[in-house]
Amino acid sequence: MSEPSTSAPGLSISALLALAKEPALRDLVGASVIDVLNLLDPDLTRGAALRTLATRLIDPALAMRDPAVRDKLLDLLPLGKARELAVKLHIHVDTSLYNRLRQAAADTLQEQALFSFFGIVEDPRAPLAARPSRQTRMAGYGLFDHQRKSARRVKKFLAEPPRKVVLHMPTGAGKTRTAMHVVADHLCAAGPTLVCWLAQSAELLEQAASEFVRAWDHLGDRPVELFRMWGDDTPSLEDARDGLLVAGLAKLNALLSRDVNMMLRLADRTTLTVMDEAHQSIAPTYRALITTLHEKRPRNALLGLTATPGRTWSDIAEDAELAAFFDNTKVTLEVEGYSDPITFLIEEGYLARPKFRTLNSKAGVKLSDSDVADMSNALDIPPSVLERLAGDHQRNLRIITPLEDMLHRHRRIIVFAATVPHARLLTAILIARGHNADVVTGESDTASRERAIRRFKSADPSPMVLCNYGVLTTGFDAPATSAALIARPTRSLVLYSQMVGRATRGPRAGGNPTAEIVTVTDTDLPGFGSVAEAFLNWEDVWHERR
Repeated sequence: MSEPSTSAPGLSISALLALAKEPALRDLVGASVIDVLNLLDPDLTRGAALRTLATRLIDPALAMRDPAVRDKLLDLLPLGKARELAVKLHIHVDTSLYNRLRQAAADTLQEQALFSFFGIVEDPRAPLAARPSRQTRMAGYGLFDHQRKSARRVKKFLAEPPRKVVLHMPTGAGKTRTAMHVVADHLCAAGPTLVCWLAQSAELLEQAASEFVRAWDHLGDRPVELFRMWGDDTPSLEDARDGLLVAGLAKLNALLSRDVNMMLRLADRTTLTVMDEAHQSIAPTYRALITTLHEKRPRNALLGLTATPGRTWSDIAEDAELAAFFDNTKVTLEVEGYSDPITFLIEEGYLARPKFRTLNSKAGVKLSDSDVADMSNALDIPPSVLERLAGDHQRNLRIITPLEDMLHRHRRIIVFAATVPHARLLTAILIARGHNADVVTGESDTASRERAIRRFKSADPSPMVLCNYGVLTTGFDAPATSAALIARPTRSLVLYSQMVGRATRGPRAGGNPTAEIVTVTDTDLPGFGSVAEAFLNWEDVWHERR
């Protein structure tokens, strides 16, 4: 969303901010940002620099939908403009004018009038990508030798009982591409039939749908249908009998709960189920769904995909449960002459050669006995600890300095923040200091999220930083990314591996020869430092069949 320049009647947000006093601007920017900026350079918190920062950070449409920000902006209206807005909102002008404006603006039915007054219009420069719920595509593509070998072994295990297997390949080694080769072969051999591809995040689902389109264009033997079932897409499955259903786990699980008969009919037609991020398969929420699709008929097969074939870092029993769910059948990327595939992939240029270094934050956050107890009972760092780390100004200063240094060496850098507010704070600091930065979180609206990701993936030669929390660890493919700063401590080797993988695409995969991985370490909190360690961590619980 964007807004035009000041005009009468009405008043644009940028014009309103131009009239605001500095204390009001500081309040809008936020105390945390102001505190850190004051430590870096006090000039950034006053005058034109402060006004520019506020204008860049405040998205007009989002501001009007955020009650706290909206109320602050309404209070900044000059009296004449406040009366003009009151008329537009059809409220009586009296001594409680601003209070009445705040109450009226909270009514969602008044949103159109409010947007009109402030000149907020749809941004034609970045429309949402059209994603049809159903597509008919024709025809398939190639694999590297090591991918072809893995695909052959996967197909062997899917063809014999119990028809279960996990494909275990490092991030960036082409799991999705290899799996799509298996999917296309299955559709050709067993058709007409359905293949169901399951994943949790929109990024993974979109990646799968897009990859299938490319694969079938070269490997297919007939017209088939692609069904997208996540987000706002809800295609009818009554006549779905031939093609690929790419479905969000939550959405398909809701169908199972709502209409068991429909799910059973779907399972009758589905002869192959693919579970992306297979380590989530035994979660109670999804296990019944996967079991329904796989076990409805004896011929149905199940393929899991993962770079980290374990649920945890240290709970062997839970990891063994995952292995048992797939009947201890795992195809691991193997290359003759190499002890682990990571070394081969790096030396051959499929993966970037990672340069790991740690940044000791020496944060002032001390773990209490309660924190230690919470950590011992949780799979990862408790949110309360992450929130305190995110608010530590000295820690944030320690992050900003090396991040700015990395901008001299890298064109695209991804930052994994500790919390949503932390991602926003780091972005605001970078913008205030003149850098090109964007933020993406689970709270970002769809349009803003897609615009930020498109800018990051663009061919623009200027250095750019994308700060995120919780959304870009899987299914996000931006090969130009050559550096990652991991400011989120984690006990999860799965999560750490996923974060590292966002920056390790090699030149043969359209990426870079080297990657810089900076991990912020905090006293008494865990950390990792090797993608090879992550890849081999769970081998002791998988007693693989040959």
